[in-house]
Amino acid sequence: MSERTPLLHYRLSASGHEPGEPREHRQTTSAGHEEPDTRSRRPGARNPAAAQPPKLNTFFGVVIPTLLSMFSVVVFLRIGFVVGQCGLYQTIAMLLVAYFIISMTVLSVCAISTNGALDAGGAYYMISRALGPEFGGSIGIMFFLANVCGSALYVLGLVEAVLTTFGLPDDGSLSMSRSAVLPVGYWWSLLYGTVILLLCVLVCLVGAHIYAKATFLIFIIVMVVLGTIFISFFAVPFRTVQLPGSNSTIGPSRANFTGFKLDTLTGNLQADYTLDYTTKAMMSFATVFAVMFNGCTGIMAGSNMSGDLKNPSYSIPRGTITAVIFTFIIYNLLSLLISCTCDRILLQKDYGFLRDINVWGPFVTVGVYSSTLSAAMSNLIGASRILFALAKDDLFGRVLSPAKRTSASGNPWVSVLISWFLVQVCVSFSTANIRRLMLEGIQLLPEVKENYVY
Repeated sequence: MSERTPLLHYRLSASGHEPGEPREHRQTTSAGHEEPDTRSRRPGARNPAAAQPPKLNTFFGVVIPTLLSMFSVVVFLRIGFVVGQCGLYQTIAMLLVAYFIISMTVLSVCAISTNGALDAGGAYYMISRALGPEFGGSIGIMFFLANVCGSALYVLGLVEAVLTTFGLPDDGSLSMSRSAVLPVGYWWSLLYGTVILLLCVLVCLVGAHIYAKATFLIFIIVMVVLGTIFISFFAVPFRTVQLPGSNSTIGPSRANFTGFKLDTLTGNLQADYTLDYTTKAMMSFATVFAVMFNGCTGIMAGSNMSGDLKNPSYSIPRGTITAVIFTFIIYNLLSLLISCTCDRILLQKDYGFLRDINVWGPFVTVGVYSSTLSAAMSNLIGASRILFALAKDDLFGRVLSPAKRTSASGNPWVSVLISWFLVQVCVSFSTANIRRLMLEGIQLLPEVKENYVY
């Protein structure tokens, strides 16, 4: 009996071998040592372990997924919003509080992950073996649904980001931008989200090794973009930035990137809460902290890959802590550089200012798309691994029995498809898409009334 045995058998069975695993016949040599009996093996039979793809190491399996999940859109869009509303002092205080909270979780994960053998399922697997099937099953289901909703959230966020750059105006007017070529609307957004989700599920269906290669490529892109952002603070001279058209009629229409100036830093030290120009809502410490804290989540992305790691008890604590420390340093450096170089109006009225002050603006757009796509894939593959672990433990009987099926390489493809279907449902019935559909119906209502025959 080992800790990798399905949960109910692990707790209730008294047998000394894995369920479903054939007992190995042994024969005794003249020296008294036991050796495996190879007579039952057919000549030319392949070793099942030989068909398994290579496992992932700490960097590819934990550090990269966790970094990309924590970065997502926050590095490129939200950090300027936080500094513009809260000032540098409160921004650093928020980061300290947020990272204190997630550090408690990380340390708990490290303690549990080094307490025994790990298999597929990540945090669910660790909690279920430590606290039993009652806690494990309930937490596993909630954690699975959280990953499903998280994947849908990132897919919708990527759709909105693409339409912000390439979408035609909602009112049907002509756009002055040459890049505005994509039609908008509920059904169009659903189509774009479905295509993005199909790309994610294709990568996850191939297996964890392809997912690791894809995330490594995205990681390289994000690091290059992040490097250009840091270089831009030093290389770009004084620049006047045109504020987005939606708020140019209210207040100033231009703001300045001043470069390193003491006056700019002084003006960005204290909090100055104003209306959010996208929602017209008044900001406060609590609302800004809620927006910023989302950039500190994603710490479980590496733990979800526990079944695909060479040595999960070694990789999960070291990889997760490395990613947390790295993102903490990056967030604080960005906050300081933004406070020294961008005036308050720019930070409050243009959340995409990093694109405007970059040495080449499209770099930031590519970074936003890449990191958000990676976060969507990470949540999707994490959800499938949790579902697969729940199915293997037989906590829900035959309901989840199809999710046990795996490919020849060990990839739980049925769990991936079930997770993809649920994410697709969330994307189809999202609040943003329903609201857009209602707006389209309201716009068509006068025409319907005119054509209606009583």
